Amino acid sequence: MSGRVTLVGAGPGDPGLLTLKGREALEKAQVVVYDRLVGPEILALIPEQAERINVGKESSHHLVPQEEISRILLEKALAGQDVVRLKGGDPFLFGRGGEELELLAAHRVAFQVVPGVTSALAVPAYGGIPVTHRDCCSSLHIITGHARAGKALEIDFEALVRTGGTLVFLMGVTALPRICAGLLAAGMDPDTPAAVVERGTTPRQRRIGASLAGLPRMAEAEQVSSPAVIVVGRVCALAEEFDWFGALPLKGVPVVVTRPAGRAGALSGRLRALGADVLEYPCIETVPTVPCPAMERAMDRLGDYEWLALTSPAGAEALWACLERRGADARALGGVKLAVIGPGTGRALRAHGLRADYVPEVYDAAHLGEGLAARAAGRVLILRAAESSPALTEALERAGTEFADVAVYTTRYENPRSEALRARVQRSETLVTFTSASTVKGFASSVGTGADLSRVTGICIGEQTAAEARKYGISVRVAAQATLEALIETILETAGK
Repeated sequence: MSGRVTLVGAGPGDPGLLTLKGREALEKAQVVVYDRLVGPEILALIPEQAERINVGKESSHHLVPQEEISRILLEKALAGQDVVRLKGGDPFLFGRGGEELELLAAHRVAFQVVPGVTSALAVPAYGGIPVTHRDCCSSLHIITGHARAGKALEIDFEALVRTGGTLVFLMGVTALPRICAGLLAAGMDPDTPAAVVERGTTPRQRRIGASLAGLPRMAEAEQVSSPAVIVVGRVCALAEEFDWFGALPLKGVPVVVTRPAGRAGALSGRLRALGADVLEYPCIETVPTVPCPAMERAMDRLGDYEWLALTSPAGAEALWACLERRGADARALGGVKLAVIGPGTGRALRAHGLRADYVPEVYDAAHLGEGLAARAAGRVLILRAAESSPALTEALERAGTEFADVAVYTTRYENPRSEALRARVQRSETLVTFTSASTVKGFASSVGTGADLSRVTGICIGEQTAAEARKYGISVRVAAQATLEALIETILETAGK
């Protein structure tokens, strides 16, 4: 039985512009064949078990020839696999999507198409340019600026000039001088507003505006490169007034998010919404200890404890997983009080219908320990990482409080994408978020021994995390509270926004 191919438009770059239907197709795929302009955030949605095939199409160079791409799609589908062909922008707008379907149709392979947000509309919009405005134009024309190798541009410039509409040229960076010259020769006013928007919809977006006559010279001076969209028309004069994307408070600020993969999304999403250039780089992985005899014994004697303390969401998840393995639920904890180190761990508990009885005012191990020491008349059960801050147990020991400290998960410090991190750190002044001492250790391990971290500013949750960062020569800023809101506010302050 043959599979099927889904042609998916990934949009112009901003991962938020991937359609819901496109995401659904991607998450179900067994094979994904993708182009170079598909961003890493979208590629991260591909299931781990899915086969990835990079065909790397770009202007004037194909890593894999078009005929070979079509053959790959056919072979994978005939093998019974669910294939996604992932293309930048919209697959049918100068994306050669129709060509890729011809071979499938000839062999009666099932396929469907998921349109994508096209760069022809999205990139000007992110550049503050409305492609239509009734005071400026009554039509919009989208033209490819890419010519076949060795051939001249096949554009009827005179017809375009007669329309008086907005002109959007895709894949036209190398042909920009010829495009502008063609429009001028066809009689377009040299003072017509024009713009080129580079790396549109991404945090590294640039808009270069000029008159039609001056745009080629300006683009050359600014070393504009692909991918970029060229816009010509009176609507370009509105760009400064409507530049909402460029006005975002963290526009283009490089930020590395080091939270574990399963918990990075919330922080990354909020930073991207503020315009930050986010690299998700989970330097650590939390691995539950299964089986965990010590936790099982503690669960057998839960009535011996007055308090159960958790220092991370991973600990909360380990507790719940243990209850489920035992065929139990939240009722098993009815006789014990719950303490958590901060609101993040508290939210992890609430996801299972549980609420913390105690959260310290300062969200760190030392204050959690001091607070428990002041409240506990009986024994305390602590469920946390194998390598954890001694400040919690030291506070309990000073008070003479009995406790059991059980390691329910371990932390691994490894990440195979260290080259991406090194490039980010070396490229510019970079902010790195650290939510625990373990994320600092993982970051330092991933960058490598001897790396110069002088250009890194660590945005830290808590003084203990900051102290660990200082050991590696990282300058630090400490959030006022151990919350994502406080972390983001510190990033805004550090970036001077």
